[in-house]
Amino acid sequence: MADYLEDVADLPVRAQVPPGAIANSLPVSPPRRGEDMETIFSDFRDIVLPGITHWQHPDFYAYFPANSSPPSVLAEMLTATLGANCMLWQTSPAGTEMETRMTDWLRQMIGLPDGFHGVIQDTASSAILCALLTARERSTGWQANRQGLAGREPLIAYTSAEAHSATVKGAGIAGYGRDNVRLIEVDEAFAMRPDRLEQAIRADQEAGLHPACVVASLGTTGVGGCDPLRATAEICARYGLFLHVDAAWAGSALLLPEHRAMADGLELADSLVFNPHKMLMTNFDCSAHFVRDRDALVRTFSILPEFLKGREGDSVIDYRDWGVALGRRFRALKLWFVIRSYGIEGLQAILRRHIALAVELEQMIAQADDFELMAPRSLSLLNLRYRPSGMTDEAELERTNRTLLERLNDSGRVYFTQNLVKGRFAIRWSIGQTRTERHHVEAAWALVQRMARCA
Repeated sequence: MADYLEDVADLPVRAQVPPGAIANSLPVSPPRRGEDMETIFSDFRDIVLPGITHWQHPDFYAYFPANSSPPSVLAEMLTATLGANCMLWQTSPAGTEMETRMTDWLRQMIGLPDGFHGVIQDTASSAILCALLTARERSTGWQANRQGLAGREPLIAYTSAEAHSATVKGAGIAGYGRDNVRLIEVDEAFAMRPDRLEQAIRADQEAGLHPACVVASLGTTGVGGCDPLRATAEICARYGLFLHVDAAWAGSALLLPEHRAMADGLELADSLVFNPHKMLMTNFDCSAHFVRDRDALVRTFSILPEFLKGREGDSVIDYRDWGVALGRRFRALKLWFVIRSYGIEGLQAILRRHIALAVELEQMIAQADDFELMAPRSLSLLNLRYRPSGMTDEAELERTNRTLLERLNDSGRVYFTQNLVKGRFAIRWSIGQTRTERHHVEAAWALVQRMARCA
């Protein structure tokens, strides 16, 4: 593991194997007798590693990062050794009480006021589902869990047209129906328009439907758009809707006081989520979910068969009642290791470095006559495309940039993802991998220019 972290930069960023290569390297049937670990580990190197896309590579610029760090890896080893299921206080008092304290540390670190209570979910998608379910129960007088939604007016959820697909997926799971998610128009800054949101809520009310939940975004996946939280919260209060804020990526930047203005009104939300496993060097999975009314969350999920009862009663927290899953990993331990190892100042320094690298890259792109930014930079996220002189046809530009992106990723030297910005193809560049330094970004930008101009 230590060797891997030391040498990962020498590996191709994206796996270079064709579909089926790994499966074809594995026996069709399991072994009858046990094998020695030396043989197993040799096969790990020869079979598994070539089929891994290396998220810890300094030239990983795709999606959003899923960072690890030595203290987090050590904590995960201890977690695996302990093998604890932290579903109840009784099954792991340390797991429960550390989770309570670690989420409160995070609350303080991002400037969230007292009154919010935290729980660690696996991903932000799960937190969004929890919010939709809680909103569903509140909107139906706490009857949907018992009676279902049959015979009721449809529940409606609202989110930005730029928002993550988790809201639409969660609405399907929660019984709203995917067709009952309204994708609200965004402005020039890719932020959800409050006037369009209010118009949609009114129209649904007049049509006899039941507006229930708004999922606002703080840092959308594609371009990093930030919805106006205060105006959105005021609309939700006016019409009685539950407000959840998905800050999965950008929430980590709230550790930096200079960036907290983007979260104005966050304290008015009913719930919010951000992912320490994205930017805070804490191994995937670790998603910090905060709620103002913990009783509403528990009421949504609590079910108490005899085998889960304990004599402690209400004197302890049983986090099994704070989400969908009964079984729970000891995720708080890696947060404890990471926060203590780096401290707030160390984490802030890494975040500031990533944002500064994006600012420098933004300037380099602006100085290139044949490249253009497709959206304003958001923290450490940029969208760009190659636009050579005289090429104005959008279809040709898309083909050119798709080909460029494929060539870059196929090279194994960098890894980017694609995006559509106002319907136009873009290369999406996310800086945030723990080990990414200036020389990595400069070399990647030189490679992008060279491959584009030599096509």
